[in-house]
Amino acid sequence: MKHVARKSEHDKHIIEGVVRRFGPVSRVMIHQLTDFRRSTISSLVRELLVEGRLAEVGRSDNPLGRKQILLQLNEKYRFIVGIEFDENTVVTGLLDLHPRVQHLIREPANLDAGVEGLVKQLQGSVRKVVQKAGLTHSCLLGIGIADPGFVDTRNGVILTSSTIEFWNQVPLKKMFEEEMKVPTFVESKTRAKTVAERVLGAGEMQDNMIYVDYGAGIGAGVIVDGKLLYGQDCGAGEMGHTHVVENGPACKCGSTGCLEAITSSVAVESRLRQALRNGVTSQAVDLAGGDPTQTRAWHVFQAAQAGDKICSNIVAEVGDYLGLGIANMVNLFNPSVVVLDKRLELAGDAFLDHIHRIVRRQALANSSARLALRFGKLGEEAGILGIGLEVLEKHFEIPALRPPKFMVEAASFPKTPALNQTLTQP
Repeated sequence: MKHVARKSEHDKHIIEGVVRRFGPVSRVMIHQLTDFRRSTISSLVRELLVEGRLAEVGRSDNPLGRKQILLQLNEKYRFIVGIEFDENTVVTGLLDLHPRVQHLIREPANLDAGVEGLVKQLQGSVRKVVQKAGLTHSCLLGIGIADPGFVDTRNGVILTSSTIEFWNQVPLKKMFEEEMKVPTFVESKTRAKTVAERVLGAGEMQDNMIYVDYGAGIGAGVIVDGKLLYGQDCGAGEMGHTHVVENGPACKCGSTGCLEAITSSVAVESRLRQALRNGVTSQAVDLAGGDPTQTRAWHVFQAAQAGDKICSNIVAEVGDYLGLGIANMVNLFNPSVVVLDKRLELAGDAFLDHIHRIVRRQALANSSARLALRFGKLGEEAGILGIGLEVLEKHFEIPALRPPKFMVEAASFPKTPALNQTLTQP
């Protein structure tokens, strides 16, 4: 939890939080929600207006009594930069405090220069999008990075990645804050997209939800009772590395028969290209501009929906195993809704229905009877919006007053019997 040294700043954070959550609100409503003294509210709101953190937006429409001036967060007071990337692409967006994307840039991921090259590219993308907006770094509230790897979110460290081989033990938060001088929050791409779909997309603010992130890797974001699950080492939701086939193909994680090794976009592309080498023809090649080496999983899904035989067979098998993986997650976490990566919508509603049938067949009846299964609503901006929401939550959390120095120092003493005995002596 963050701390502030002064009570006035603590109370201003509370007022900002109330306005962000319930706004537009009046000073009277802030009093009702916080029980702060009216004079305190008037004074602090005045300061927040002068600082530009709040804005007045008209008057209330209450039928009786005096019309109250309404307050809301000044969404242009500061901005956030959100980055989402994978082994192919870096997408960087400038967001206001709503959050809404104001500017967006895309560029191919630079993997040729290893960790140093990729970090420099990510940092450079921040500078580019800020410059594009005509702003300076002083306007940034924070930077959020939605990373494709296994992320220690608490410490902002990339532990490992199954899609970028050199992306291991990277202290990304520290590297960014030292270079950019802006608070930085690092999250897994899957969890960031989960937050976005829950708050702004198909999750519709459900308190029990699973989001399935599909691509070269397969991950799941899990929300239980309104809380995003992390686990001891921030490893909760590694759905792609659940075991689904005995003696199955090798996975990059070192195991065999993983869901990711069988159903990921890489596995789909490999199966199609093997079929093409064996002389099979497919509409997916036409969708790829006639070049078989450029066929992607998304072409396979499109061709399957159009009735292409080999692609339909591949996609049906993907549905079988994804359905099995989702059924296991349903049994474990009992969600009310499962949201699939929007890109899977290319395969059509029949693909969704197929997965739903598998889930109903494999999952417990009580857990699957009322389960909703749907495609996501957010496209390439999902990760950026999700990481932006998380940065905002971190910034607007209600801080604790900083404890006095003697308490901080006392807490750092080693807890040995001798020391405890000394401290407790009269």
